Amino acid sequence: MFFYLSKILGFFALPSNALIVLGLAGAAIAVLRGGRAGGKLIVASLILLAIFGFSPLANGLILPLEQRFPPWDASRGPPTGMVVLGGAFDTVVSDTRYDIPLNEAAERMTVSAALARKYPQARIIFTGGTGTLLYGGPTEGELARRFYASLGIAADRITIEEESRDTAENAVFTKPLADPKPGERWLLVTSAYHMPRSIGAFRRVGFMVEAYPVDYRTRGVEDLARPFPSLGEGLRRGDTAVREWIGLLFYRLAGRTNELFPAP
Repeated sequence: MFFYLSKILGFFALPSNALIVLGLAGAAIAVLRGGRAGGKLIVASLILLAIFGFSPLANGLILPLEQRFPPWDASRGPPTGMVVLGGAFDTVVSDTRYDIPLNEAAERMTVSAALARKYPQARIIFTGGTGTLLYGGPTEGELARRFYASLGIAADRITIEEESRDTAENAVFTKPLADPKPGERWLLVTSAYHMPRSIGAFRRVGFMVEAYPVDYRTRGVEDLARPFPSLGEGLRRGDTAVREWIGLLFYRLAGRTNELFPAP
């Protein structure tokens, strides 16, 4: 129930969706009732869409998430293993193209493959099932299995968890597979903006992983003054950032993390 509720509420919480709904509501009011109220809503919708789409606002929203955890420190020795979160595959396209399509979070997979080669003794646990409501297709776990095999990484090093549908379930289902022991070092590989919520979910189940952030969307503070070249690009980044902030709040209220904004 939590999964379905989060998906439905999450759809309407995204700025791009919410602002379009605002504009459509204004158009409906203008047609059905006339007057200025509907026109004001339409104008407000257009102005806010432009602000979210072209201004650096989206960079300002995502930057604190990306900066929360520093790059992993390799000087303390090799890891025991790594947990790789799903979210890098397009399972809908894969269903008909019979390929292994990666999306803009592809670094979760490419970096984990590089780490697997650098640390040949490290275990790899990929966690990701199906996180969509409307479309079918293979699980992310199935695509991950094919992806690693295509790069020649031995199957006996890889454990696939493909029942989870969100980050909290990633943590719950992965811990017994890793069975972490005192003194072991387990990396958590996921997008930098997603790391705070992910770390919080893993801490909640007692799995003390080390952050290995990848897939940065900004260069740093200099992007606070960089506008976007297209409306779609800015709205997409804004949606990503707002979804993550709402996710942090929702997870804390639901008891899925013990901290509102987890830190190192």
